[in-house]
Amino acid sequence: MHPSFFTPRSLSVLGLSLGLLASCSKEDIQLKDAAPQSAALSSAAAAADAGSVVRRGNQYIIISSTDALPADLAAQTQAANGTLTDQLPGTGLALATSTDPNFAAKAGRISGVRSVIHDFSFQGFNPASDRNLEAVAEAENTNPASAGDNERYFPLQWGHTAIQAPEAWNAGARGAGALVAVLDGGFDLTHPDLQPNIVGSRSFVPGEPAQFGLTSFSHGSHTAGTIAAADNSLGVIGVAPDAKLLLVKVLRDAGSGSFSWMIQGIYYAVEQKADVINMSLGAAIPRNSKFRDDNGTPDDTTDDKWVNETKEIQELLVAISKATTYATQHGATVIASSGNDANNGQRDQDLVHIPSGATNVISISATAPTGWAMNPFGTNLDGVASYTNYGISDVTFAAPGGDAAYPGSDISTVAGVRQYTYAFDMVFSCTSLGRYTWSAGTSMAGPHAAGVAALIVGKNGGQMDPAQVRATLRASADDLGKPGRDPYYGYGRVNAFRAVTQAQ
Repeated sequence: MHPSFFTPRSLSVLGLSLGLLASCSKEDIQLKDAAPQSAALSSAAAAADAGSVVRRGNQYIIISSTDALPADLAAQTQAANGTLTDQLPGTGLALATSTDPNFAAKAGRISGVRSVIHDFSFQGFNPASDRNLEAVAEAENTNPASAGDNERYFPLQWGHTAIQAPEAWNAGARGAGALVAVLDGGFDLTHPDLQPNIVGSRSFVPGEPAQFGLTSFSHGSHTAGTIAAADNSLGVIGVAPDAKLLLVKVLRDAGSGSFSWMIQGIYYAVEQKADVINMSLGAAIPRNSKFRDDNGTPDDTTDDKWVNETKEIQELLVAISKATTYATQHGATVIASSGNDANNGQRDQDLVHIPSGATNVISISATAPTGWAMNPFGTNLDGVASYTNYGISDVTFAAPGGDAAYPGSDISTVAGVRQYTYAFDMVFSCTSLGRYTWSAGTSMAGPHAAGVAALIVGKNGGQMDPAQVRATLRASADDLGKPGRDPYYGYGRVNAFRAVTQAQ
C-alpha cells in the first residue's frame, strides 16, 4: 500500500498524540501530560489549578508508625466511625471510608497510627482524541541492523537507537525472565503487539476494567508497547521484547485517578512478583497550598470547598514512599516519569512530584531530537525535552521522551511514511484498537528506562536486587551534560547495550 497524507485537523488541547497519517494542527496542541512547551510555567500555580488535585472527602489513608498495622485495626476503625476497606500488610498502610468529618482525628488516636489523611484524586495524564493508522513502512531502516528489522514501524523508533537497544538485542539480551508491571490507565489487552507478552491484568479503578474502553489514545498501551511490544513482524518492538507484562490499571481511561489506587497497584505488582514497576503518571503538588475538597461527592463540584492541607500533602508523600519502599524491599525496581511541568526542582522546592519524588523511586527525565526526520542518521537524539522537569535531586536518569519543539509545519517522509516533521521527533508506539501512534512526554521516557531495567534483570536470570539494577543503570548510563549528576540528565541517559555487556 502506498502511504497517503491526510489534511490537517484539530487535536485536543489536553494532549499530544498523533496517529500515523491522521494529522493535526500544531497550533492547537500541547505536549502530552504537560503545560505548553513554549515556556516554563510556574509549576506550583499550574498544580494548584482547580480540579488538578482534589481531596476526596470521605476516603482516607491510614499510615502506621511502622511497617506493621495495628492489631484489630478493622474494629478500631469502626469504633472511630469508619469502615476499613483494604489493608496492605508490610507497608504500614490501610484504606478506609467515613462520613464523619472528625474521623481522621479519631482514627489518628489509634495506638500505632502515625497519621490519618484524606485520599486525593489527580489527573495522571490527559488523553488525546481518536487516531487512525493506515500506512505501511517499508523503506530503509533507520536503526542499527538487529532482530527488530522485520517490524513494520521499527524505523520510526529513534528512541531505540538513542539507548542502543538493537545492539543489546544483538548481544543476546532481550528481557526474557523479567516481569514488568505497568501502572497506568486502561490497556488494549488484545493489541497484537502486546497480547503475546501479557501475563495478567488487574484494575483498581471502580467501575472500569483493565481493558481500555474508549476509541481514543490509550496511554497505557503506548507505555506498555515501548517497554515490551513483541518481536512478531507486525508493528513496533519494545526495548525488552521478551519481557512479560503485568498490566495494572490505576487511572481511569480519561487519565484521572486516586493515590490510593496507585498504592494498591504497587502492592499488587509486588505480590505478583514484578521485577520492574513503571509508573508513567503523577501529579505536581504544592507542599503549601489550598485544595478543593469533593465533599464526598466526586462527580458533583457544586458543593466543593477549599481547604488548606499542608500536613496532609507531606503525609501523602510518606504514604507513597512507604509503598515504593515496600516494593523495593521485595525485589521490584520502581521507575516513574519526572513530570512535564518544565519545573526546576532545586529552585521551586515547594513543589513535590508524586510518585517520582517518593523514596527509592528512579525518576526519569525526557530527551528528544529536533528535526530527526530531516537527518535520521545525523541528528542529535539527546537534546533536553522542552517540557521535562529537572533538578539534580529530581532526576535520576534520562531517556527518550520525544518533543514537538521543531518549528513550523514542514512535511517529511521517513521509511515511506509522510507526516509533519515535528511528529517524527515524538515516540512511536501502540494505542487502542490495535493501532499505533506518536506521543511525547516523560510518560514516554520512563518506559524506555523500564525496558532497560528489564534487560538487566533478564540478563541476571530474573529476581535481581533493585539496588543492583540501579547501580548497573548508573554505571552504564551515558554521562551527558555536566560531568556527574546534573539537573537534566541525572546520572546520564540510559544505555541498554552498555547495561548488559559491561562487567558486573
